[in-house]
Amino acid sequence: MTVHDGGAAVRTLVVRCPDWPVVAAGVPLDEPAAVFFANRVVACSPAARREGVVVGLRRRESQARCPELVVLEHDPARDTRAFEPVAVALEQLTPRLELHTPGTCAFSTRGPSRYFGGDDALARRARALARDALQARAVVHVGVADGPFAATLAAGDGVTVIAPGATPAFLAPFPIDALDRPELVDVVRRLGLRTLGEFAALPADDVLARFGNDGALAHRLARGLDERPLATRPPSPELAVETELDPPVERVETAAFVGRSLAGALVDRLWARGHVCVRLLIVAETEHNERLERLWRLDQGGTPGVIADRVRWQLDGWLDGTAAHRPSAGITLLRLVPDELAPAAGRQLGFWGGAAGADERVVRALARLEGLLGPTAVAVPEWRGGRGPGEQVQLVPAGAVDLTDERPSARPGWRTEPWPGRLAAPSPATVAPRPVEVQVLDERGETVTVSGRGFVSAPPATIAVGTGAPLRVEAWAGPWPVDERWWDDAGRRRHARFQVVTADGVARLVTVERGRWWLSAIYD
Repeated sequence: MTVHDGGAAVRTLVVRCPDWPVVAAGVPLDEPAAVFFANRVVACSPAARREGVVVGLRRRESQARCPELVVLEHDPARDTRAFEPVAVALEQLTPRLELHTPGTCAFSTRGPSRYFGGDDALARRARALARDALQARAVVHVGVADGPFAATLAAGDGVTVIAPGATPAFLAPFPIDALDRPELVDVVRRLGLRTLGEFAALPADDVLARFGNDGALAHRLARGLDERPLATRPPSPELAVETELDPPVERVETAAFVGRSLAGALVDRLWARGHVCVRLLIVAETEHNERLERLWRLDQGGTPGVIADRVRWQLDGWLDGTAAHRPSAGITLLRLVPDELAPAAGRQLGFWGGAAGADERVVRALARLEGLLGPTAVAVPEWRGGRGPGEQVQLVPAGAVDLTDERPSARPGWRTEPWPGRLAAPSPATVAPRPVEVQVLDERGETVTVSGRGFVSAPPATIAVGTGAPLRVEAWAGPWPVDERWWDDAGRRRHARFQVVTADGVARLVTVERGRWWLSAIYD
């Protein structure tokens, strides 16, 4: 458990590698690159930022600003696996290393600072160990301050050590956006508060009354205190969950499958006592009696999906890491230990049985299905936008999103951007999972073509889907030419769409590209 002295924040050291997802993907920081999740930038290299690419920017806009941008997919497991050597190196300073996100870790300086000669010496040594582990592939910043929040902000450039007791003054000039609570920040801004110092000057009781529990926690951070007040006792050992693996497991997928089931069992056990886990200890034991441990900070309240993700990322870091840090045998035991708890905020159920209660039951049911069938077996839809009917909605693994929170991407109207060349309404009801080749012929039996200027060689007369018999075309409309990614020689695509109605009364959407015809969708 975190130890608090007189209500003050614990002295904390944070090691942070900026733009870590780009580094973990193996792209040098002097090349323009960006990592995307849900079609938005979540991390980018300094070279990309110089071209105008920023976090939160849409993929299309990012590539318009920087045509040579290297597009990378969001992969937290890859990021954790690449960061594991850094965590192993820093364990020379303390065994109580705590991971927050891949690329950022922290630990209390109380013991290590005394051993290594003070906070300044400890910070320099931590940075040297991290840089050696990374072999100069990434920039390393180290910050020391009262509490992990202030220490993270201090880890912004090189080595920064904030003197004990000086954290509130250090935090005061930072913009209110540093709290990373968008809804709260939006309201506070409209009240005329722009900095953490202005927010911290408000009476704590008034903040709690106006903004609730989340506002009170943010107010503590702005004042330089720990996010949560003193915890009087550690969690009971009986709250831990574990399972033995026989035969020993060496594959990440198999171990993560077990970890997801343990995550659901742990959350159920804690909820029964009115608690949520905010810091989790993941323990694995191997056939050769090796013991692997790692602490993870859970800022999202420790839902089954959040815990299962951390377990999977950590197992990936252990089992698929570099040969120097991998266990020498398969895992025989997996244990999840709640290292720090917080009171459950509770749930407000709706009328007529409670929509919130139903949502919670659905989330738990999905977690159980993922535990039985695997992390990618359960998918949820997200609206992505695009020009074709198959681009409008994409299925993503349920474990990759927080289903307990409102997701704007689940609403059809959340994409408001114009898409030149987009198929006009009404949209087809059935979209082919994979394009099916068709033959579209004119009256002379020749394949219908479309010129670069969008002119049709002859009206379509018959269409044959796959190996089926030709069907007479009763009516048709088109073409609607689309020229996508014209700036990218490798990704450029030019095609044209047609709507056709055949003698069997079925309306189809077909596409011609490079002289070949494909069935894209069917209007039901």
